[in-house]
Amino acid sequence: MEDRKKVVIGMSGGVDSAVSALLLKQQGYDVIGLFMNNWEEKDENGVCSATEDYEDVKRVCNKIGIPYYSVNFAKEYMDRVFSIFLSEYKKGRTPNPDVLCNREIKFGPFLEYANLLGADYIATGHYCKLEEKDGYFYLKKARDKSKDQSYFLNQLNQNQLSRVIFPLADILKTEVRKIALQYKLDNAKKKDSTGVCFIGERNFKKFLQQYIPAKKGEIVDTSGRVVGQHDGVLYYTLGQRKGLNIGGLSGGNGERWFVLEKDVINNRLIVSQGEDDKLFSSSLDAKEFNWIPFIPKDKSFKCFAKFRYRQPDQEVKVEILDDIVKVIFLDKQRAVTPGQYVVLYDENENCLGGGVIDKIYFD
Repeated sequence: MEDRKKVVIGMSGGVDSAVSALLLKQQGYDVIGLFMNNWEEKDENGVCSATEDYEDVKRVCNKIGIPYYSVNFAKEYMDRVFSIFLSEYKKGRTPNPDVLCNREIKFGPFLEYANLLGADYIATGHYCKLEEKDGYFYLKKARDKSKDQSYFLNQLNQNQLSRVIFPLADILKTEVRKIALQYKLDNAKKKDSTGVCFIGERNFKKFLQQYIPAKKGEIVDTSGRVVGQHDGVLYYTLGQRKGLNIGGLSGGNGERWFVLEKDVINNRLIVSQGEDDKLFSSSLDAKEFNWIPFIPKDKSFKCFAKFRYRQPDQEVKVEILDDIVKVIFLDKQRAVTPGQYVVLYDENENCLGGGVIDKIYFD
């Protein structure tokens, strides 16, 4: 009898990874569940969500009938993801730790640990597709476009993609829930996780204040008039409307205030009322660009882009320069944010890769 291929799947305690493990076993793979504990701190309610999640993993793996292990990557997460996350915030940028977490943890130490367990492949509960052609691996959008997570995998290389299976590539989220209920998995109705990768849902401002000391300063409008006080410019993001605590002012237009710019050097938060044109940019420069599966032959071409997760595809023109990728928008875009990722797609739903947004332009 031919040896079954061994797959180590990342088990989060959620329904997506649980159903993925079930489907892999049904497909004849030798499946091992691996739970990663990457954040050891309790939340503001004194709850360690990792402990609760691991209990769900144990119940699900026992129900499916697969072995499971737990591994602690807290140090690697701190060194390779969270330290960069804090460094970016201190520069006044808004990073995306979920992208880094995939590249540096789920497809880094996790893959290495899976190799120690003798894995032929690893698997995750991500909603995306993989296609092999002429020896190259192409990352594609999932069938369920409302859940597609290819955006978060834009930094993966060919070696990482060659070792992964995405069981939910062609399955809708509603179908995942039905499968979990059909097989009486304990987490079938568990709420989807949100918030920062492995850290979870938090009062984000309070969370950041634990690591970046508050430095109060002035909130000013575009004319330089002081309209309020902030708790620290690093805690805000471009386009933000909530939490500014700016009361009614004489001479205002009655519309809501939003963050227009973060002046880190002078510790000022610059705001405006209404949809100010200054918030709509025309192009950007991206650095640290990762191409999937390889850099295009044409150094100038048209395609589609996302500047944040769940954003509809936007038509753009791309120019590949020496150390940057310039992305020019066909329609001006609101609140494109340095530190986030721009991710490119072609008309066939292939993810062409992505890079960190470094500069934005308004002309």
